[in-house]
Amino acid sequence: MELKDDIIINAPQDVVYAALNDVDILKQCIPGCEELVKHSDTELEAKVVLKVGPVKAKFSGTVTLSPDAPPARFSLTGAGNGGAAGYAKGGAEVHLEAHREGTLLRYTAQAEIGGKLAQLGSRLIQGTAKKLASNFFGSFAERVGAENAG
Repeated sequence: MELKDDIIINAPQDVVYAALNDVDILKQCIPGCEELVKHSDTELEAKVVLKVGPVKAKFSGTVTLSPDAPPARFSLTGAGNGGAAGYAKGGAEVHLEAHREGTLLRYTAQAEIGGKLAQLGSRLIQGTAKKLASNFFGSFAERVGAENAG
């Protein structure tokens, strides 16, 4: 499954890039995030509770950040295990560019799931994934934009 979107954030590009690497901001913006620990500049560990249709699961996983060309572009990959509910893994490419209203953030994400989650049907999974991505980036844009304005 692939997700793509563009979002405008009311903050300069370097501020947006720094926020995308700020564990406290990410933890507050990731839906269902209970814990986010930074082990290094490129390695994070997360615990997230998600509900997808009738399945609620606690995922534990790792995220690896790859700063390709800061502050214009970076990528990330991650994998998580939700026990009996299954697993999820994927990655995203994030591009940032100056925009008259702040910064244009463009992302393309891929995800793969298995276990009980995969049995729920692709429409439910895709709808949930789009909602989670929209919630994350909406919350992120609001928080970073508000911090920049204040």
